Amino acid sequence: MSGLVLASSFLVGNDPVPQESSLPAERLHQPVPDTPDPSLPEIPGTGVLRQGDSGHGVYELQVRLLQIPNVYDGGATDGRYGTEVREAVARFQEWYGIRGDETGVYGDETRHALMLRTK
Repeated sequence: MSGLVLASSFLVGNDPVPQESSLPAERLHQPVPDTPDPSLPEIPGTGVLRQGDSGHGVYELQVRLLQIPNVYDGGATDGRYGTEVREAVARFQEWYGIRGDETGVYGDETRHALMLRTK
């Protein structure tokens, strides 16, 4: 029994066991701001697209524009945002009453409207 009393005196003693100084546990798992997660792929077709841009997002835009009758009939699917794409986007915006994006620019409002009408 004396061993138990001795052990318990260490546990309730007035001298706390020194601990390492560190960040709180909840802060250890928070991502560093403005650091992209390399495991997440970039979603094609996000962001604002305008004349002069190129890439997969523009290709996806072209494919969707082709699904809307008379907007981009016979247009190229080459991933380049040229005059024809700008005019097709402007035509789509006008015909469907899209507001909030610059004319001929594929922004959030135009993207949302086009995605609702295509697959």
